[in-house]
Amino acid sequence: MTKVYTTQQLIQVLAAERQACLKGERLKLELTVSGNPVLDQFIRTDGLQQFSAYQDFKAAIHDYQRENQVSGIIWKDVTLKGQTLHYPEVDAELIALASDLEILKASKNSIWEFWFVVTAAMDLHLSFSNGKLYQQVSIIDVERIAQRTEWASLWKYENSNFLEIILQLGWGKPEEAKYKRGRPHSGSEFIHAVNPGNQPIG
Repeated sequence: MTKVYTTQQLIQVLAAERQACLKGERLKLELTVSGNPVLDQFIRTDGLQQFSAYQDFKAAIHDYQRENQVSGIIWKDVTLKGQTLHYPEVDAELIALASDLEILKASKNSIWEFWFVVTAAMDLHLSFSNGKLYQQVSIIDVERIAQRTEWASLWKYENSNFLEIILQLGWGKPEEAKYKRGRPHSGSEFIHAVNPGNQPIG
């Protein structure tokens, strides 16, 4: 029987391959920029070849996940204001299986409740224009967004004098939701909670 790689092993394999591509050890040599052989000989394609080689490898890993039903979920812990949450998130380099989406959907309420408690009295901002602009919103606005979405995730940026808690409210496939390339079937909204008077940086 063939051994099936675990989620953590796939993450490690992808990290090693990404490093090899960044070092120029992996190139997709047949890649051209313009398609014109005369012009292409004068254009440096190293970065594009490295990126493309990694994307091809990552697609093969995603196929492997589907064929062997290897989850893309990792479990994380976040502690804020004396509260701790253990929650699932799809690794940034992997995909979510159908069973992973069910786990994410089942965890949405606990993530939402944790976020609601730890962001009390903080200013809330909705990001738009791919995170370049922010608009201050109320908790009622956030509740409306939450009702229309399927799953949630969290990040925090914290140092001695700044705290930002980001709530991602998404629908569809997480791997397509973050960068808006999957709309309208997959997507997400990002709510940034900061201490009063501060602006989001994440």
